[in-house]
Amino acid sequence: MKIMPRSFLWRTILMVLLPLIVALTIVANVFFGNHWERVHATMARSLAGEISSMMKFINDGNTAALDTMAGDVGINVSINDTISRPKHDDNHSIIAGKLSNQLKQRLNQRANIYINRGKRSVQIDVPTSDGKIATFGVSMHRIYSTSAEVFLIWLIASILIVGILVSPFIILHTRSIRRIAKAANRFGRGLDAPGFEPSGSREIREAASAMITMKERLNRYNRTRTDMLNAVSHDLKSPLARMRLAVETETAEKDELLRDIDRMSEMVNGYLAFARGEMPEIEQITELPSMLIRTARDAAPKKNIVTNFPDAPAQFYARPMALARAFANIIENAARYAKKTIRITEIDTVDQVEIIIEDDGPGIPDSKKADAMRPFVRLDESRGAKTGGTGLGLSIAKTAIENHGGQIFLEDSDLGGLRVRVVLPI
Repeated sequence: MKIMPRSFLWRTILMVLLPLIVALTIVANVFFGNHWERVHATMARSLAGEISSMMKFINDGNTAALDTMAGDVGINVSINDTISRPKHDDNHSIIAGKLSNQLKQRLNQRANIYINRGKRSVQIDVPTSDGKIATFGVSMHRIYSTSAEVFLIWLIASILIVGILVSPFIILHTRSIRRIAKAANRFGRGLDAPGFEPSGSREIREAASAMITMKERLNRYNRTRTDMLNAVSHDLKSPLARMRLAVETETAEKDELLRDIDRMSEMVNGYLAFARGEMPEIEQITELPSMLIRTARDAAPKKNIVTNFPDAPAQFYARPMALARAFANIIENAARYAKKTIRITEIDTVDQVEIIIEDDGPGIPDSKKADAMRPFVRLDESRGAKTGGTGLGLSIAKTAIENHGGQIFLEDSDLGGLRVRVVLPI
């Protein structure tokens, strides 16, 4: 809508104050339509009854009773032959209208009412039976309740107080959202946002944290793609140069050429497998034990596979093909270096599934465990130079696990080798 402000700050303030104003307006209407009207009607009937009684005393000539009653009810009474008054009376005003009607009903004649707002007093002139004018002087409080004015003042004051109290909190929320917008704009241009940290309410902090996580994933994605291009260039350049040289010098041997071709095919397949690790896939209900057993039998047919699975394994939504590739890489890695035994354990809790894959191989030194998770890094010195590989196995697994919101840890196993612990949320 065009009448709506475009700023989130003013929209939020309007969203807070508008319902408050509507609610207070309804309360004010109820107050004036019921309480205020009843109070004024009661006050008018009371004063009209007192004036009616005193008029009877005046017409009967009972001055003693008149003076006594006037003193008791606090009304100044005077009787004049003539009196000077303004041209127009206040009989039809909001303040004196009800009193005028009550006096007319009780006295059967018109009484003129004059209000002095400066002195907040009321003069009521009533003709007597002998042609004179009886004047009754009372305070304006006898016919008008000032609670209405106080009520209106507090209505306006409450709106201002609420606006003053709410505005700082809304401004802080708006500032946090504005900081997220500025940081997102910088992230979108490939820049960093120095000093940006999640702040504000829990939901805003969660949004900021999610954006930071997204930025880290994009950075990791870009670094991975750059590393992959560098690795492709480096790994394929050497065998291609060797093959070209052998062909040009006519010293090429079939076995050597086939070996180079197989090596290049292995590297290309590894790069493609790494790229497929981030392809989208529909989530399905997944149960891990059958997948792990099948993968272990295919990857390590000559190893002793020891499993420890719960009787009723957890079922959760996941991308089964991505998880299968991840666990296949982990188990193939364990099969490549295990001496005899591979142990697979599943531990289920209320909110997560923990898979532990261990081998009795040489393991990985603590100083190189972080490098083992990086793509295109080969730990030939610790894992043997004859094993080959492209250095993508654990990296592919790590990417698939993190895409499921999980984590992967490399630890030392009591079997003597590597212990890969995967934690997946349910």
